[in-house]
Amino acid sequence: MNQPTILLTGSSRGIGAALARTLTARGARIIGHATSAADADTIAADFTAYGAPQMLWEEALDRAGRRIDGLINNAGLFAANPLENSDIAWLDGWEDTMRINLTAAAQLSRFAVRHWLERERPDEGAIRGRIVHIASRAGHRGDSPAHWHYAAAKGGMLALHKTIARAYAREGILSFAVTPGFTDTGMAEDYLARRGGPGLLADIPLGRVATPEEIAAIAAFCALDAPPSMTGATLDANGASYVR
Repeated sequence: MNQPTILLTGSSRGIGAALARTLTARGARIIGHATSAADADTIAADFTAYGAPQMLWEEALDRAGRRIDGLINNAGLFAANPLENSDIAWLDGWEDTMRINLTAAAQLSRFAVRHWLERERPDEGAIRGRIVHIASRAGHRGDSPAHWHYAAAKGGMLALHKTIARAYAREGILSFAVTPGFTDTGMAEDYLARRGGPGLLADIPLGRVATPEEIAAIAAFCALDAPPSMTGATLDANGASYVR
């Protein structure tokens, strides 16, 4: 494929920023996304707002000349939601996390699948499009008592990924998921500190958390190189803290 165009959510920092650099170096054209900041390469869309994913998709299509080859669902929110919160505050935290981490990914995946199904397929074995979902170890093993919502959203993302892979493989639409454990990003840094830092690292046989560049390398492989027979695969990257 000659310079694939990829829509990458949450591209302004952490894993997303590392992914943008990695994919650009590989020759891909990246249309990025951030909650507020926008520039020539990045579209602003607040996923807590109804309709924001559709606006992002339509603007990305316009910028891409009405052809997008890949989607990476990377945007995420990791915010504590203690049981002791008021009912309203707890529900608000749940809904915001679900909308950002799962609902927006589902909407964008739906738009992408429909876009690719409408695209003429040059031959029976051709790949129409690829989706990569940046999920989490929490989707497998759960998370802390203050992060029910985060674990549930990432578990839902994994179910979404598997369903897409099974439903559309024959149509040349591939789906992959990456499930990092703790990663050295701003989103995980404070959490590590609050949970004891070095003590928490004792649960990771590798002895350290992943780097954004490591996760980016795995996701870039899925977005550009993974063979069609790998569709439906979930790739763990957690330093052996959760093996299955």
